[in-house]
Amino acid sequence: MATHKYRQILEKLQNEISSGRYKPGKRLPSEAELVRRFGASRMTVFRAMHELQSLGLVTRRVGSGTYVSSNSHKGSHVFGLLIPELGQTEIFEAICKGMMEAQEAMHHSLLWGNTVSQEQEKEQAAEQLCEQYISQKVSGVFFAPVEFSVNRFQSNHKIVAAFDRAGIPVVLLDRDLEPYPQRSKYDLVGIDNRRTGFLATEYLIKAGANRIAFFARPNSAPTVDARMAGYREALLSQGERPRRDLVSIGDASDTKFIKSVLKKDRPDAFVCANDLTAGNLMHTLISLGQRIPEDISIVGIDDVKYARLLPVPLTTLHQPCRDIGRMAIAVMLDRIANPDLPPRDVLLRCELVIRKSCSAPAPNRNGHKRL
Repeated sequence: MATHKYRQILEKLQNEISSGRYKPGKRLPSEAELVRRFGASRMTVFRAMHELQSLGLVTRRVGSGTYVSSNSHKGSHVFGLLIPELGQTEIFEAICKGMMEAQEAMHHSLLWGNTVSQEQEKEQAAEQLCEQYISQKVSGVFFAPVEFSVNRFQSNHKIVAAFDRAGIPVVLLDRDLEPYPQRSKYDLVGIDNRRTGFLATEYLIKAGANRIAFFARPNSAPTVDARMAGYREALLSQGERPRRDLVSIGDASDTKFIKSVLKKDRPDAFVCANDLTAGNLMHTLISLGQRIPEDISIVGIDDVKYARLLPVPLTTLHQPCRDIGRMAIAVMLDRIANPDLPPRDVLLRCELVIRKSCSAPAPNRNGHKRL
């Protein structure tokens, strides 16, 4: 709750500075006044004011108060974050922190927007936030397209079309708008998902797995299809006897479905689309009496904080989220300065983090690899 209030205060003051309500050199309300205005604690207000100072929007004078910086409008930009999963998916929190830490972001502002609690609300909330950013005339928007909904492609295209009409540049985070391997016309910053899927599968092959399955949720983002393509590519790279392609799309928590997968495909290893799926699958497999990794090995993708806290610590691919955030800021500023540049994919490499959910590969293999 305190985090939500902090963002509310930060966003409101950013908007009031960018709109000119508080002009350069003007004194902002005192912390005591802001505490009363927002009904927040003094520490929450202090955190928001400190963030404004870090962004270069205000200066604090001992014994006098907080004033809008003289350069708060000169050469500065206000960017909107349109991330429906913000607060629900750990990677986006880290990406946003990376943006705030970027040296290039020092004199610019980020509007965080609101998050939603239920998947069925994501499309509507994202479209409303799009309208809000257009009315605020932001300089650009970082957009993580909606996933896990049937109408996600229509909603995502509606959003970027509105930004196009308003002349607001868009940089995509993590995923594209189009089904893989198609590509939209917008800059994209994320990881190389195809190579990530390849590396996860290759590691399992070297660990001796013979029947490797790929598991994902229905209606996932195009990133998952790219990871699946890397999985298939790794299977096909095994010389004259490529391994069989075993792809399962479903709910990893559905015991009946997982039972059917085990009976039909008899997998001895799973590459999961992400750590959340891997964690749910692990719990289901254990409930069915499967031993990990003795019976079945599991590899995830993301390296979220709880990956090491699962019943069997998860081998996974670490996303360099803060680096993604820093690169996204650089790409956005470059796009604003050079609007005629062709669209770019800025794809960062991932690191394989080996824990206990997989059988060890042959001794002569290096257990710590990079893409």
